[in-house]
Amino acid sequence: MVTAAVSYQGFKSHFFIEKYEFSVEKIRLYRDYKRLITSGFLHVNWMHLIFNMLGVLFFTGTLSYLVGPVGFLLIYFASMLGGNLISLLLYKNQSDYTSVGASGAVNGAIFATIALEPSIRIMFLPGWLFGLIYIAITIYGVRSKRDNIGHDAHLGGAMVGMLVAIALQPAALVENWLTILVITVPTLIFMYLIVTRPHILLIDNLFFNTHKNHYSVDHKYNESKFNQQQEIDRILDKINKRGMNSLSQKEKQMLKEYSKK
Repeated sequence: MVTAAVSYQGFKSHFFIEKYEFSVEKIRLYRDYKRLITSGFLHVNWMHLIFNMLGVLFFTGTLSYLVGPVGFLLIYFASMLGGNLISLLLYKNQSDYTSVGASGAVNGAIFATIALEPSIRIMFLPGWLFGLIYIAITIYGVRSKRDNIGHDAHLGGAMVGMLVAIALQPAALVENWLTILVITVPTLIFMYLIVTRPHILLIDNLFFNTHKNHYSVDHKYNESKFNQQQEIDRILDKINKRGMNSLSQKEKQMLKEYSKK
């Protein structure tokens, strides 16, 4: 409910999103560390929100049964933080990189459940098989950079979720070692490579770019912010020339929201 309420506020106000989104510049330069968590309560649109909340709904019951409500919350928020920290590491020199969404936390809950209960059925597949396929797709997504999904945060959240779950239930490491090994080993190797050897994998990130003309969601988002600044400059110029009373109600609201930043 909290995530839905916060996301709805973000749908209504772009300035609200800018205040709480994951932003490399704001986190590294201004040390606004709260964004590592607050960004997980924001979403781009209703579809993004509903998809993530369905993931939480499907796994809350099972995971809470396995580790308890407190354990579930610990996994959820640790995964959210872990996913964003991976993104911060990968894009640390790309100051305009921004993102929102609870996907890292949701993936943490999913993979924590798989680590503790590999036989669980997910989309008609055994949990271990779903996890393996999902990791393969996610690794391909990071490598290809052909969509607008934060696959790196998904990987980080998934791994943190599994590690926290194992810490809470150490017996799972003995009982389900094969599932955990099959999922974590290729993921950790890949995460190591995308940080230290991206040129080997031809990764499109801040270290190496093979698709110079790919117009990603980040480019669109940054273009939107630029256009917004242009609009504010136009409004201020209008005030300077004609006075405050010349503004429309929409222009006044936009100026009011901008002044809160």
